[in-house]
Amino acid sequence: MSRYWIVVASKEHSLLGMSQGIVQACHGKKAPLARMKKGDWVLVYSSKEVFGSKIPYRKFTSLGQIEDDSAYSFQMSPDFCAFRRSVKYFPVQETDIFPLIDSLEFIQNKKSWGFPFRFGFLEIGSEDFGLISKRMGLNVQGQNIQIR
Repeated sequence: MSRYWIVVASKEHSLLGMSQGIVQACHGKKAPLARMKKGDWVLVYSSKEVFGSKIPYRKFTSLGQIEDDSAYSFQMSPDFCAFRRSVKYFPVQETDIFPLIDSLEFIQNKKSWGFPFRFGFLEIGSEDFGLISKRMGLNVQGQNIQIR
């Protein structure tokens, strides 16, 4: 049974992850990624276009499926080792969160809609994932999409 996750990352980092076929979460922490299983689905929500920017972006920017069995470490610099998961990304259209807020169950307080994203990683239900993925142009509900 697949589970559905949202990782919060800038659009810049989302695109980099897509180009490398990976996802990182919470500044490279292992624990969030360890909760994911092969076959789980992941959305990247980008509150900013560029990491560290103050300009809001507020779009879902990528969608993929976990391909590996566990998180692995990657030495990004001499003093920073991050954990990653391998992901098969699908071609999708970025989608703004605002038209979806009222329909998303994981956003319980519609006035404070950004609250669920504060920790950078969260699990959502299949209905919410289906709504977002369909809006992005990929209807995974009821389909048997195979990972490589």
